[in-house]
Amino acid sequence: MSGTGWRRVCLLSFIALALAIAAAALIREVGGQHEPAVLVDDGTDRIRTVSLAQMKALPLLSRFGCYENQLGNWRDAGIYIGVRLTDLLGGRVDYKSLLITAKDGYALELERERVEDEEYPVILAYAFNGVEVPAWQDGFRLAVLPEDGSVSNAEYRAPSAGAFWVKNVVRITVTPRQAP
Repeated sequence: MSGTGWRRVCLLSFIALALAIAAAALIREVGGQHEPAVLVDDGTDRIRTVSLAQMKALPLLSRFGCYENQLGNWRDAGIYIGVRLTDLLGGRVDYKSLLITAKDGYALELERERVEDEEYPVILAYAFNGVEVPAWQDGFRLAVLPEDGSVSNAEYRAPSAGAFWVKNVVRITVTPRQAP
């Protein structure tokens, strides 16, 4: 075969490979088999998509947790696994608060003091009792996990400690500090 013939074979092989890769990507896109992820808006017009695999590469916190709701009932007791919000932000981000947004539109503003409270670490949980997202139907979930595991309304100084346990988190937005 001449040099031109081999070039044609190589070119056609390359095109076939590129089409196969594109078809596989299209099938995955249409099939909706995306890896679970959350958007992190760091307040600098940069929005990152943080996937479950990327979260698993960060230091994890695994601990028993439950909370008291506004009616005084204890809810959702179990073992939560996730990453601290401070680790998820990465680097040194100067912020006033974080706006946590759920898939259904529920939003919670979480003050910096709560985010960085070592006695009540706040995590973005990706697993509950051994079940990970997407199989875990609560999706990515905020959880407040003190050493003893339980968060009462009185100790968290809130009408409902449960209001801080946001289900199906899809976005975390940094609210920057105001310039002096």
